[in-house]
Amino acid sequence: MITFYPGPSKVYPQIATYLQEAVTSGILSQNHRSAPFMEMLEKCISEFKFKLNIPEDYEVFFTSSATECWEIISQSFTINHSHHIYNGAFGQKWHEYASRIVKQTTKQSFDFQSLAANNFIPRDADVICITQNETSNATQISNEFLKSLKAEAVIAVDVTSSLGGIELEWQNGDIWLASVQKCLGLPAGMGLIICSPKAIKRAKEIGDKKYYNSLLFIRENFKKLQTHYTPNILGIFLLHRVMQQVNNTSLVNQQIQARAQDFYNFIEEETKLKLLVKNDSVRSSTVIAIEGSNSEISSIKEKAKENNIILGNGYGQWKDTTFRIANFPAIENWEFDKLKALLRQ
Repeated sequence: MITFYPGPSKVYPQIATYLQEAVTSGILSQNHRSAPFMEMLEKCISEFKFKLNIPEDYEVFFTSSATECWEIISQSFTINHSHHIYNGAFGQKWHEYASRIVKQTTKQSFDFQSLAANNFIPRDADVICITQNETSNATQISNEFLKSLKAEAVIAVDVTSSLGGIELEWQNGDIWLASVQKCLGLPAGMGLIICSPKAIKRAKEIGDKKYYNSLLFIRENFKKLQTHYTPNILGIFLLHRVMQQVNNTSLVNQQIQARAQDFYNFIEEETKLKLLVKNDSVRSSTVIAIEGSNSEISSIKEKAKENNIILGNGYGQWKDTTFRIANFPAIENWEFDKLKALLRQ
């Protein structure tokens, strides 16, 4: 079975071997305060930062999910006011979630066919929250836009559908959040939050330690190479092994960008299908949305199923008139060739 579902998506085939390694190594039977676990945690974070070119003074923490990271940002980094910039369903959900916790939330929504703009940001916003890759409509915000946001506010960026797939300019953000079941090619069940020195300073100023997932409480444990709760030991082990396996993100980025452009060209030049995102400057490199009538989309999805290919459903208002394609690193070129052959018919 070939899957192009945009999350959870295909895991690296080597995961089967790594699972056996995890069992035979005995690490899964170690407690999370033990020396073997602490050594693995340290090596995992070091390899993760190395392969993704994360600055040395940025800190990496593991959580249960990207959604939990939204909560941590509202609790531990926001004084009074968070401002949310988005063009789709997941950015909107983040704003709605934050509004239950933060005293004041504001939003700046923009059309998904347009470039983001930063001319409406309130001066008193403590945190600016941006969904860099909007999985619902297959768009992404550029590094150039993030760079334009430099401000006193802490900049938080949701990169759930791009972390590990495209090269990020870390200096353009203070908090980066994601989960592992997309571009990192791992089974679902773990999130990550990456913090700059500026973000850590903000957390210390607020001093939030009221919750089990307060950032300062998490950080106290990670400083001891431990975790604030019994962690996903298997997930950490698998992330470490995958990071040892993959190329540096600079090379991965080149491969993903090239394959995305090739597939976009294929849709426009060799099929009768239409791309949902007409503005090529805002198209995602890691999630591609194809548009058609209800009957066309239904027929393609059924034909794909018959050929053991899983396509991602459309999302929200496009549920019945689009399907989505994950362009994640674990998906191989021969799988795209099979999909192209299907779509040519």
